[in-house]
Amino acid sequence: MVAKAGQWHRESAAWRLIALGYLPWLAGLNLAWETAHVRLYTSWTEAPLGYIAFAIAHCTLGDLAIGVLALMLALIMSRAGGPSRWRWGRIALLTAAIGAGYTVASEWMNLTILRSWSYSEQMPTIEIAGAGIGLSPLLQWLVVPPLALSLARRIGT
Repeated sequence: MVAKAGQWHRESAAWRLIALGYLPWLAGLNLAWETAHVRLYTSWTEAPLGYIAFAIAHCTLGDLAIGVLALMLALIMSRAGGPSRWRWGRIALLTAAIGAGYTVASEWMNLTILRSWSYSEQMPTIEIAGAGIGLSPLLQWLVVPPLALSLARRIGT
């Protein structure tokens, strides 16, 4: 079946690309990023190793959920058909923007309202909505999903 515009969800090639291409790359890249930037949070020096390992796993799983939902929203917004008709640049840009938007909201909520975590002095920040949002989590969403999409596309499924 060839999916018409806006019907990417009806084509098995789209689901195969997401499940066997995008998702594994997204998982590996986010795990690497989470492992690398955990040092930019105060938990790195204040929490036991088991908590840090749990936080990395928990955040990576959350990143997967956000990344897949961001891609699906991007596909809906771009009225994508089957992968052979995808406008890859637009989809990557939308996916990154949705992920970054969610991240700004989540970081703001967790830093200012819930106080779930805090940054170490090494975290570079940018002022957004009255809060210093970490550049590392913001860059993660501008880099990782487009890279995962690009790798999934190149390797094919």
